[in-house]
Amino acid sequence: MAIHPTAIVDTRAEIDEAAEIGPYAVIEGPVRVGPRSRIFAHAYLTGRTDIGQDCQIHPHAVVGHEPQDFGYAGHDTGCRIGDGTVIREGAQVHRGTTPDSETVVGKRCLLMANAHVGHNCVIGDDVIMVNGVLLAGHVHVGSRAFLSAYAAIHQFARIGEVAMIAGLAAVTMDAPPFFVIGRDERCVAVNVVGMRRAGLTTDERSEIKKVYRTLYRSGMTFRVALDAAAELVSTEPGKRLIAFLRAPSQRGILGTARRDAKE
Repeated sequence: MAIHPTAIVDTRAEIDEAAEIGPYAVIEGPVRVGPRSRIFAHAYLTGRTDIGQDCQIHPHAVVGHEPQDFGYAGHDTGCRIGDGTVIREGAQVHRGTTPDSETVVGKRCLLMANAHVGHNCVIGDDVIMVNGVLLAGHVHVGSRAFLSAYAAIHQFARIGEVAMIAGLAAVTMDAPPFFVIGRDERCVAVNVVGMRRAGLTTDERSEIKKVYRTLYRSGMTFRVALDAAAELVSTEPGKRLIAFLRAPSQRGILGTARRDAKE
């Protein structure tokens, strides 16, 4: 176990022997740090926080601190960081706010400098949050989503898998899987590059494109277009897209400028 002599580590913390704790890092409370994870200088970990294996927590990152919620009253809540996730300088991941709840960041995620993950967010695997991305409380982000710099996501919104959010976008509604969301909060295209990188086959990508055209280019109202799109899908990604669109939503589904103007 490599713990720098200037680091402050709570006696309640569980630090794996293969982990590394850098200078002036502070670990407060029942924090668990997994094998080969590296906590850089001046990082702050606190609360009932579980850091997986092979993670990196960079300088001045804050993980597991109290949520920014007036309703939080010191409840026992948690924070979980998946294996291989990297949290860069100044990023923050707050723990849950309601009793026994937690904030979850999946495996192999990259949270770049000053990204913020609010209380009770759930982030899938392989998600990239570029510098300054802001997630309000209770946001769900699907696996392999890409959130560009300084995008801000409204509380309770859902970001679908392999979705791409433009830089500086303010997203107040649910962003469907596999689509590109422009800065004006509209579905503007299909995330073809993201789908290729995620390993979707030619047939799967073609099916997603058909669904997009049906939803946003057919001229039908969204509910009618969704029923028509559901008849087109046979692949697993297509079925997941339809399931996302039909699932209960607290924010509604993003549209496009063309469809909104027509309606």
